[in-house]
Amino acid sequence: GTVLEPQPLDRVSSVCPQPHYLLPDTNVLLHQVGDLGFCGLQPATPRQLIDVLEDPAIRNVIVLQTVLQEVRNRSAPVYKRIRDVTNNQEKHFYTFTNEHHRETYVEQLQGETSNDRNDRAIRVAAKWYNEHLKKMSAENQLRVIFITNDRKNKEKAIEEGIPAFTCEEYVKSLTAHPELIDRLACLSEEGNEIESGKIIFSEHLPLSKLQQGIKSGTYLQGTFRASRENYLEATIILQGLKNLNRAIHEDIVAVELLPKNQWVAPSSVVLLDEGQNEDDTEKEEERERTLKTAVSEKMLKPTGRVVGIIRRNWRPYCGMLSKSDIKESRRHLFTPAEKRIPRIRIETRQASTLEGQRIIVAIDGWPRNSRYPNGHFVKNLGEVGDKETETEVLLLEHDVPHQPFSQAVLSLLPKMPWRITEKDMKNREDLRHLYVCSVDPPGCTDIDDALHCRELENGNLEVGVHIADVSYFIRPGNALDQESARRGTTVYLCEKRIDMVPELLSSNLCSLKSNVDRLAFSCIWEMNHNAEILKTRFTKSVINSKASLTYAEAQMRIDSAAMNDSITASLRGLNKLAKILKKRRIENGALTLSSPEVRFHMDSETHDPIDLQTKELRETNSMVEEFMLLANISVAKKIHEEFSEHALLRRHPAPPPSNYEILVKAGKSKNLEIKTDTAKALADSLDRADSPTFPYLNTLLRILATRCMMQAVYFCSGMDADFHHYGLASPIYTHFTSPIRRYADIIVHRLLAVAVGADCTYPELTDKHKLADLCKNLNFRHKMAQYAQRASVSFHTQLFFKSKGIVSEEAYILFVRKNAIVVLIPKYGLEGTVFFEEKDKPKPRLTYDDEIPSLKIEDTVFHIFDKVKVKIMLDSSNLQHQKIRMSLVEPQIPGISVPTDTSNMDISEPERKKKKFQK
Repeated sequence: GTVLEPQPLDRVSSVCPQPHYLLPDTNVLLHQVGDLGFCGLQPATPRQLIDVLEDPAIRNVIVLQTVLQEVRNRSAPVYKRIRDVTNNQEKHFYTFTNEHHRETYVEQLQGETSNDRNDRAIRVAAKWYNEHLKKMSAENQLRVIFITNDRKNKEKAIEEGIPAFTCEEYVKSLTAHPELIDRLACLSEEGNEIESGKIIFSEHLPLSKLQQGIKSGTYLQGTFRASRENYLEATIILQGLKNLNRAIHEDIVAVELLPKNQWVAPSSVVLLDEGQNEDDTEKEEERERTLKTAVSEKMLKPTGRVVGIIRRNWRPYCGMLSKSDIKESRRHLFTPAEKRIPRIRIETRQASTLEGQRIIVAIDGWPRNSRYPNGHFVKNLGEVGDKETETEVLLLEHDVPHQPFSQAVLSLLPKMPWRITEKDMKNREDLRHLYVCSVDPPGCTDIDDALHCRELENGNLEVGVHIADVSYFIRPGNALDQESARRGTTVYLCEKRIDMVPELLSSNLCSLKSNVDRLAFSCIWEMNHNAEILKTRFTKSVINSKASLTYAEAQMRIDSAAMNDSITASLRGLNKLAKILKKRRIENGALTLSSPEVRFHMDSETHDPIDLQTKELRETNSMVEEFMLLANISVAKKIHEEFSEHALLRRHPAPPPSNYEILVKAGKSKNLEIKTDTAKALADSLDRADSPTFPYLNTLLRILATRCMMQAVYFCSGMDADFHHYGLASPIYTHFTSPIRRYADIIVHRLLAVAVGADCTYPELTDKHKLADLCKNLNFRHKMAQYAQRASVSFHTQLFFKSKGIVSEEAYILFVRKNAIVVLIPKYGLEGTVFFEEKDKPKPRLTYDDEIPSLKIEDTVFHIFDKVKVKIMLDSSNLQHQKIRMSLVEPQIPGISVPTDTSNMDISEPERKKKKFQK
């Protein structure tokens, strides 16, 4: 019976000046379109009031149980957002269990649909609330306002004496907050014609016809994934604006194959990123023409056009506003940060404020007569270029869950001070007497693994890999487990770590720090001195690491004649065995590939990068890697023996022969034969590929070979017959050694614990379909984490060159394209593109040969691995996509190469201002 007083309103409504609560219906939260509908055959993506409700200006909202249940059943993401906003105490959102309240529960009437019954239940609750508030607080005139976009529902509510408004009516009544109107979905397509009503796109077929066509084989179904280099090209190939027919990256589409005489080849052209504000279809058509290349018939790929959308996979997009040149215009273009997403037309009254800011926009629909989709403003993230803002953008764009851990998750953590009890020692070996140590990169606080090696009385060696027992702290099915599974992996950015598990576990209780007792899962082998395994056992354990070393410190101990303590002796034993293991692995066909990794040295005060170097690898890096690989293989065999149908394993498919074409051609251009029939043949070819006059050639070949590889993936053993790991030349493999930062390892720990009788099983662990779904999420999260890490390196590289200015460095050509070369600068581990066709400059004479491959510019020919000199500078002419720009210095080609003098390289201030919002 107590009345919850609404908090002082930030919002003053012209339709309801007195204090009030809002009570939305289900559809307004889910769709915010009601019976205003959507022009076109395809259903719109959900356009939720939740975008408005999340604004700080909106407080005092009642969400009914009826509404919450319906939202939960129909949209998990919206449900989560409502729960999050309800848990925020400052927002004063309340849930009311109207279905369990005597005066608000309603029975479904005979002939009444469940939808109509729920609408009536919501109106009954709204009416009861108003009467209840009147009785409890007559002098305050508290009211509940019903928000609905359903015309009939609104009319019935008004007839029953309930104050009711549409979402648009209420938001427009908040005169102090005009910016909220921007967050309303674009409800009507009227007046949004882009080209005087001219139809640009063909009509999408209805779902029933698409399903019929797919069944009969007339159409193909697939996920549309735009090319990273050419946003007008996708994989089956869909080339050109009209053939894409309003498909957006990640949509599930139906495609009709074109006749063979209309097939095209994937383009060798790299499209320059030079979008313009105006709707210039002619320019778009010119771009499409540049993609079409005269090629031999064997290079043509199946080409099609999109005939319909099966499911939209739109999400909120980060980017920048490209303000209209028309004064006082409310309609502007939004340019997404993700280049594969088209620009979006939005209406906003705050364009001047949003200029130069990173913002989030949601798509509402894409009419046939519009060059661009329509959308609405959701949120302002902050100023472009700001480190915090840019980090937030790259996390959002790569779908990295990074919100603080919820109270429900944190409540499951152990209470401090924590210590190991007698109960914990059950089914666990005490290994605290062993000389165990960890070897990691500098500054590592989430220490997953530790090692030991000692001689046994029989003359053999005992080697142990001890892995943090994370599964002890994370029990199946609880909130902590669910959140870890959702995150899937820890994401390492240049200056930030997004943990998979809360810090108390990742950097403390699970971290195998020195001189503290820690719970572990140990894999212990008895080996002879030739690194041959004689016995393997797995046990839950307690260890006490005697040293937490960096790779450099461990190397120094191994190399120092003055050091002969137990830890050093253990390291030397491990290193000796690791060399034998590595040699044997390579003899079996394992690949030693290469990728240029960089490390930034940060200024201690500003945290800006002040130096950029490629990472140095020592013997100790390889030592740790060998034993991690061995442990993973040993565990994979064990869990597969015990659980043949539901072991979580990791495989690496062999690449199709076509992937190796570029590598074989590159080798041939340097008179080297690269064999790719098997992994062993490739490994041997790479080992033989040496040039006394060109020592870096072998590294370049290994970098190129890495680009030919397929992605390694997690899978469930009962759902796939191919277990082989191509890169490691191993018939079986899994991930066991990093449970602090990978959720796959936690599942593997649980499987192993059941296999050795150290823990009990649970239903989901032996459900291969659930395990396959989990693997799908883990593969997605790992891929996104990799992209996010690369984006972070790219951003910090830009910061580095911003402060360093223009530099010239030696580079090697990795790829030749029709209009550009892609080069690698070994000093910085940096890759970039040198374009040879620039806007408003005379076009040079270019001859591209795909067979060699080579690119002739005027009279100079470029091949893969040729050495060149390039000038590197930060190009800030486009604030949205600042990038490292490279220009050719040597060899000198008149009109193409730039002089060593940098004065004429800088972009003038007027030019900078003119270009800054172009895509």
